[in-house]
Amino acid sequence: MTALLATRVAKPDAAAIADAVRLLAGGGLVAFPTETVYGLGADATNGNAVARLYAAKGRPAFNPLIAHVTDVEAARAIARFDTDAVRLAESFWPGPLTLVLPKADDCAVADLATAGLDTIALRVPAHDVARKILSGFGRPVVAPSANRSGHVSPTTAEHVLADLGGRIDLIIDGGATTVGVESTIVACLGKPVLLRPGGMPREAIERALGHPLGDPARYPGAEDAPRAPGMLASHYAPHTPLRLDASQVEAGEAMLAFGPMLAAGTGGAARVLNLSERGDLTEAAANLFSHLRALDAAGAKTIAVMPIPRHDLGEAINDRLARAASGR
Repeated sequence: MTALLATRVAKPDAAAIADAVRLLAGGGLVAFPTETVYGLGADATNGNAVARLYAAKGRPAFNPLIAHVTDVEAARAIARFDTDAVRLAESFWPGPLTLVLPKADDCAVADLATAGLDTIALRVPAHDVARKILSGFGRPVVAPSANRSGHVSPTTAEHVLADLGGRIDLIIDGGATTVGVESTIVACLGKPVLLRPGGMPREAIERALGHPLGDPARYPGAEDAPRAPGMLASHYAPHTPLRLDASQVEAGEAMLAFGPMLAAGTGGAARVLNLSERGDLTEAAANLFSHLRALDAAGAKTIAVMPIPRHDLGEAINDRLARAASGR
């Protein structure tokens, strides 16, 4: 059994950033905020550090990780870009978009981080704290969501500590994240394909490309080896079962609401939280994981989830809810 660590939590001042860089260089694990969710960082070029990360999360080693870099130039050092990939990187980086690209011949990222695939998932985050850490470190950093594998993703430092306290070295507390759902993932391995909806809406990506995204959830022959994170059927799951597209709330249930409350009322609910009373999908995405965590702690038999529109960020919200509702 791995000995528990004395996980420290620090505000993102210069000393904490320097400490994070030092820990990463020594093979340590550091959680830090991005604009999407909190990430658990490890040196992407250090196979031992990546193995520690998988163990801390309890994550299957066949599930690849996203490597975070400072800019397009750093990304080009480890991946090959076609015309569509260049267009998307120039349009949306830094930001909540991950590109799955062919590895460069001399890609320095550890094979364990890419699950042995010939492709790599790359992102340039927009959050100031993440960018300072990446700039100071100078190498790619893998940073999946900083939670136990399959659990609800973290949007605050408190969420990270609840899941990974004693398992990682340092948590940089940069406050609540703004986007609140993970990055959108697009594979550029021919015609661009949407692998995971997320913080960058499909509509914006398709406008930048000038054509629709392809839509197979997986590539032929890759059923047992996901091309990107977040593609497992059961993911982002609270312990309490979810009941989706609920038109009413039953006694003893918690409710995850959206927009105006149900006409039937919620008087028998164990607890009710509204993703956005005004029906704003951006606000709903930012609240999704924190509300799921809070309702999971309510002691309810089920979490009833009101219908949520499927356009723009609603596509990502519904994707996460569907995976959360899937049996573990």
